[in-house]
Amino acid sequence: MLINKDILYFNLDKMEKNEAIKFAGEKLLEHGLIEPEYIDSMLEKEKTDQTYIGNNVAIPHGTLDGKKYVKSSGIVILHFRDKIDYSGKEANIIIGIAGKDGEHLQLLSEIAITLSSQDKVNELINSNSVDEFIEIFQSK
Repeated sequence: MLINKDILYFNLDKMEKNEAIKFAGEKLLEHGLIEPEYIDSMLEKEKTDQTYIGNNVAIPHGTLDGKKYVKSSGIVILHFRDKIDYSGKEANIIIGIAGKDGEHLQLLSEIAITLSSQDKVNELINSNSVDEFIEIFQSK
């Protein structure tokens, strides 16, 4: 999965889970991927479904109804050196997802494969720069 510096928010200060979800949504909005209502949809999704996928990674995204607020597919990546409490789990990497026309399943699949190794996730968490993070993320 290819990523670039524009979608990576590196070494962020610790924040509450809902703040992190809202921050991810705001960045999706800044990139022109969503309408503002999608952020509310992301927060609503979290009330009914757990978006934590393991290995210190969460993938907040909108509800089924919220998909109508997605302009185009894409992701943003939030990197936290310090773990944040994600509904009783520990998360260091949060990937906000906007998927148009079912493309979110492809995005979710690629993310799950890329971050399936706890060792790789640990390398990402401990990376020292944006460039190093991207190199590790894109490595096989």
